[in-house]
Amino acid sequence: MHPRLFEIGPFTVYSYGLMLGTSFIIASLLLTSELKRRKLDPEMGSTVTLIALFGGVAGSKILYLIENWSFFIADPFGMAFSPGGLTWYGGFLLVTGLIYLYTKRKNVKFLVIADATSPGLLWAYGIARIGCHLAGDGDYGFPTTLPWGTDYSNGTYPPSLAFKNFPEVTSKFYNGIVPDTTPLHPTPVYEFILCSILFYILWRNRTKIVGTGRMFMYYLIAAGTERFAIEFLRINPRMLFGLSEAQLISVVLILFGAAGLRMISTERKNGTP
Repeated sequence: MHPRLFEIGPFTVYSYGLMLGTSFIIASLLLTSELKRRKLDPEMGSTVTLIALFGGVAGSKILYLIENWSFFIADPFGMAFSPGGLTWYGGFLLVTGLIYLYTKRKNVKFLVIADATSPGLLWAYGIARIGCHLAGDGDYGFPTTLPWGTDYSNGTYPPSLAFKNFPEVTSKFYNGIVPDTTPLHPTPVYEFILCSILFYILWRNRTKIVGTGRMFMYYLIAAGTERFAIEFLRINPRMLFGLSEAQLISVVLILFGAAGLRMISTERKNGTP
């Protein structure tokens, strides 16, 4: 793993930050392209990207602090301003709300912008996951004997710490400690591959997917399904029915997307554009 890529004088370039920045640039370019195709103001692409950048980081950090409330109370400054500790769904929910308010002010339908944003957002998420992989920040999966099992011992959150609260895993190792060199499922890479495939499908069919909001609903289903599946391999705590918090949120997104598609189809049958 390579959490730190290189240094330029007093500045350090971190792999996660580089990939996160790359993901926003790519998403912005794709969004601007879609806005032009839809004959909308392409300048909105830059504004939406800025909202996503700041709102995404803030929302991800807020949800992470809520999830780790006891640690936050013990060290509020350290937890709030640490470079790590982001929960993606928190950023997604906050950004969705902020973009909704922005579209209201611009007198543009939220679902129109959401449709234009969806394919790029899916790919951007996958690209950012490569940053998680390079940083070794704990987004990896359970031990595996597969040939592509990955050594995350040089990451920012080594396995010996990450698995401390997983007795079903630690019980299989000497003294209940998972060696840092244990090969693990590279789940961030899995997500990048899945998101790239899903992005390609949505992007290639974007002119065929008609009906305001339909693309966004497909995105919710695709993103929710991808994350739901990956969570079975990731080291996140199980909360309800043997599912993690991310899986429970994914189920909500999938159901919301399916209900949205049905509503859009009904409206089109009734002649509503």
